[in-house]
Amino acid sequence: MSFLSKTAKPETGFESFYGTNIAGSQVATSEMNEEEMPASNAYRYIKDELLMDGTPALNLASFVTTYMEEEAEKLMMENLSKNFIDVEGESACGEIETRCVNIIARLFHAPEENGKCQALGVSTIGSSEAIILSVLAAKRRWQHMRKAAGKPYDKPNLVMNSAVQVCWEKAARYLEVEEKYWYCKDNEFAANPQELIDLVDENTILVCAILGTTYTGQYEDVKEIDRLLGEKNKAEGLSVYIHVDGASGGFVAPFANPDLEWDFRLPHVCSINASGHKYGLTYAGVGWAIWRNKSFLPDDILFTVNYLGSPQVSFTLNFSKSGVHVIGQYYQFLRLGKAGYRNIMTNLTNTSDWLAEKIASIEGSNGVTKFEILGDNLGGSGLPLVAWKLKNKEDYDEYAVARTLRSRGWIVPAYTMAPHAETLKLLRVVVREDFSLQRATTFLRDLLDTIQILDKAPASVHEYQKLVHKEATQAKAEASSKHTDVDDSHSLQGKHGKTHGIC
Repeated sequence: MSFLSKTAKPETGFESFYGTNIAGSQVATSEMNEEEMPASNAYRYIKDELLMDGTPALNLASFVTTYMEEEAEKLMMENLSKNFIDVEGESACGEIETRCVNIIARLFHAPEENGKCQALGVSTIGSSEAIILSVLAAKRRWQHMRKAAGKPYDKPNLVMNSAVQVCWEKAARYLEVEEKYWYCKDNEFAANPQELIDLVDENTILVCAILGTTYTGQYEDVKEIDRLLGEKNKAEGLSVYIHVDGASGGFVAPFANPDLEWDFRLPHVCSINASGHKYGLTYAGVGWAIWRNKSFLPDDILFTVNYLGSPQVSFTLNFSKSGVHVIGQYYQFLRLGKAGYRNIMTNLTNTSDWLAEKIASIEGSNGVTKFEILGDNLGGSGLPLVAWKLKNKEDYDEYAVARTLRSRGWIVPAYTMAPHAETLKLLRVVVREDFSLQRATTFLRDLLDTIQILDKAPASVHEYQKLVHKEATQAKAEASSKHTDVDDSHSLQGKHGKTHGIC
């Protein structure tokens, strides 16, 4: 039925939305409607539909920022229409980006040749774009060196942990780079430095080191990876460097664990990405890519255009985008300073440590502890994140815990570990800025209630729920396979739905 039928009552400025024919009919979803809709009605219609989304503040699956101050939101809304790429018309936005790049580069101890040295980096739409750009730059650099030496340059590879975020798979597939993985074990989830470096060969364009895995929040030992890579480069005449995936940890480690050496202080770290919209404390839509120096960013991936009024260099995957996220990032840097970030990250670390201790001490009716914490993130040694699993065999599993918590409004991901350790199921809570100790206390109360509910439920109920979950998972997999012709047999994260709930 059209939302504007000929027999419908005429719209008036005083008519309630729920008394209109719009509320009583189906609005077209596959093509644009023929007639206009009043602005207030379009607003109400969409607002009602969005009520089906979960509450962002209770979504403990996501690393993405869900809180900013009113002044930041106001500033971002006032600049919503600005096209960031137009440096002729929006020159202030370009200057703010440069300031942010320099602030981040110095936070990561980028080398300075002189006091006026400008850091080399760029804002991106999240860490996915930043990682793709970094892999592209590394591939081109490697190809140039191989060509100059008269060697084949058609088989580049990336060395990384199988627990990388799916954007690394995208980068490798899109840019035609072989993926070489160190595989997680049942009790080892951060890459073993020696085993990781053993995968490096003359075709390796980058080694990825993760500063905070999405699965368990652990920091990989970048310093030891750097040392071993230096030894291998020297022994075998290689020129391989490290990219640090600091999507989550890049804005945590400098404040919660400042003595940890993971960044440009290490000689073989050539590039770093960080997500401003995670612990950079900015709403979704901004990431950062930073390089050690110009030698790691080949000229043939830089483009100069002048059709916006003045010459400008572009080396991002996109072109036009709103400037609000860069503005929001600069607001946070200006507003909080190092002391503000330090205070926030310290609070998050303390809350995460407290929650991990409490979850590990939860007991069942038999007096036996229920859960085992995975990964050692205490005291800022990893992300403010708690990952855990059921310690003993129960009639229910981690998915049942997640489902029951959802009935209280909490969105807690239940998922399987990375390839070669996928028999391990786990749950995870990401402690973000707005997850205060008070909110953590409320969550713990609901987790305790959840365990009591599940312990009392008959085994037949749990078996039925497991069957429903299995059938739903299979149905989703079959539906996905019908909509793509891509061969996913080599895929790790995308295979069998591995990425659900771990963004």
